[in-house]
Amino acid sequence: MSATNQPGSEAQDDEDDYMNMTFEDTQAPKETSLQRTQRLKKEARARGAVKSKAQIAEEEAAARERALATSMLDDPRAKKSKGLAMMAKMGFTGGGLGKKTDDGTPQGRTEPIHLSLKDDRGGIGMDSEKKRRFREAAEEQGIAPDAKAPKLDPDEYRERVRKEREDAKLEQQFFAAQRLAERMDDEQSGEDAGSKADADDDGSGSEAERKKRPKASHSSKPLKSVSILYRGLVRHREEKERVRRMRYDLEQSLSRLPTYEEEDDDPDYKTALGKAGTVYATAEDLDEEDPEQDEFDALDVRERLERLLKHLREQHRYCFWCKMAYPDAEMDGCPGLTEEDHD
Repeated sequence: MSATNQPGSEAQDDEDDYMNMTFEDTQAPKETSLQRTQRLKKEARARGAVKSKAQIAEEEAAARERALATSMLDDPRAKKSKGLAMMAKMGFTGGGLGKKTDDGTPQGRTEPIHLSLKDDRGGIGMDSEKKRRFREAAEEQGIAPDAKAPKLDPDEYRERVRKEREDAKLEQQFFAAQRLAERMDDEQSGEDAGSKADADDDGSGSEAERKKRPKASHSSKPLKSVSILYRGLVRHREEKERVRRMRYDLEQSLSRLPTYEEEDDDPDYKTALGKAGTVYATAEDLDEEDPEQDEFDALDVRERLERLLKHLREQHRYCFWCKMAYPDAEMDGCPGLTEEDHD
């Protein structure tokens, strides 16, 4: 009795062999609206992320290295290149260009030219020019171009910074004391001049006669007649004012239209209409050399400040640190001349 005629064989033939079973591809689950919204937001954030300069430079370097390591012949776009097609017709099969040796090896360059990136905006040869100037400057100072810079002592550096800050503070205090001394001297000289004018004016004569009397002149006095303690301040102010007036006169002359002027016009009328030119009298010796001023400026700022504070105490009985004027020359209650005495 054959196996095919055995009972139950037809039922076994009808069943599929599990080794030969095939499964249909299951469809991917459908994306919900919430999942789609989250996916789009994530993609938008990835597109809108701003890369740092380091990341951009790294990507550019990687792309450049990848491009240099890939032959143009292996590029899929090379099949459509007309230039490579023309070179292939002339016998180019890859490798270096130029003459070949006896064994057929090309002698030309097989590696691409190395790139030297330039980050600054200087022209070609600027780096060599800088090196030449640095070398010449080092030779003038007697320093070897390849000499290493000496190491700076931290204690020395801190001491230098402290001294620079202290000198800047003293300069500010000296400038403030200069303005104070100038103002006090002007007030004192104004009171003296006023008392003298009152003594000379005895009230005689009519009001019209008193008006006809010449008034005190307000012309700029020579700088050498100013106290050396604040002469530099006055000189700086005079120079600054002269430059400002000259610039103002130039702007006015360029913007003002020409006008007709009468010779016998009243001076007040010309001034009201802006026809009168600006009159500014600077100090007579503003442009002259002042050896006394140069010698005073060469002194240490501490010595200059000390001389100025002594002048305030002796002439006006005023203490710069107490910020007050004392009634007598003894200045009872003032600790001393220096700022350390007032701590």
